[in-house]
Amino acid sequence: MTADPATRPDQRPDVSAVVVNYNGGQALGDCVASLRAEQVADVIVVDNGSRDDSLQTLRAGDGGAVWQPVGENLGYGRAANVGARSAHGRYLVVCNPDLVVKPGTVARLAAVMDRDLGVGIAGPRVVNADGTLYPSARAFPSLVDALGHGLLGLFRPANRFSRRYKLLDWDHAQTRTVDWVSGAFFLIRRDAWNAVDGFDPAYFMYMEDVDLCWRVTNAGWRVVYEPSGEIVHLQGMSTDRQPYRMILAHHRSMWRFAGRSTRGWRRALLPVIGIGLLGRAGVACSSKWRDDRRGNTGGRITQS
Repeated sequence: MTADPATRPDQRPDVSAVVVNYNGGQALGDCVASLRAEQVADVIVVDNGSRDDSLQTLRAGDGGAVWQPVGENLGYGRAANVGARSAHGRYLVVCNPDLVVKPGTVARLAAVMDRDLGVGIAGPRVVNADGTLYPSARAFPSLVDALGHGLLGLFRPANRFSRRYKLLDWDHAQTRTVDWVSGAFFLIRRDAWNAVDGFDPAYFMYMEDVDLCWRVTNAGWRVVYEPSGEIVHLQGMSTDRQPYRMILAHHRSMWRFAGRSTRGWRRALLPVIGIGLLGRAGVACSSKWRDDRRGNTGGRITQS
């Protein structure tokens, strides 16, 4: 390591990467290799208590990456915060291990920030393993859209509330300022990260990316979606292993963010939102249980 994160900006490398790993195995090796191809200066893998061969896979492919075990599953945001304290770049990539970065992606995201000092976070186009688009750039939902998406999204994914929230009526082909981008992979300006103290550790899984973008925006930066950069995301490797715990964590996180971001008279509706989220979690668990009983194990739990 060549410098402390507090070192003058002109002495720091351009980009560091923090990869939050939990039983990533070979996918972790592929992810780190794709980051190295992007000329990322330092790669820190924060391991959330993996029980597989992640360390051996990493060492076989990249002896220079920093392996930072934390001994238990801290969740995504807390683990990323640990890794960021060891990173030195003026920009930080924060990502999952179950993805591959397409060539030129990191440079293109960094170029967005180099051109515009008002950009705090930049996110790439995200595609699924089958090549379909994952809607990784989204809006902060209004109360009406949040309720509509929450109630109908499990049964009618293309409903008008979900379409507005996921920006599904936009082709995701142009650079655009958005409310938030997926935490699966994003680039953040170190100054923006420090200004908001990184992720809120109160979120175990899910919504920590929404919350981070919300706080960065409130601190005066913008969030930009840049589709000339692209990642391929396998989706849900760690959440598939503990599906019911992840469903409950997802809904707890939605409740936490609703409490933080709801303002004025709308706060009087928070009890209704809480009841709705409790019912939605029950429906999601029941649906997952039915799928398992029928032998339909192909579905993944992802942030909806």
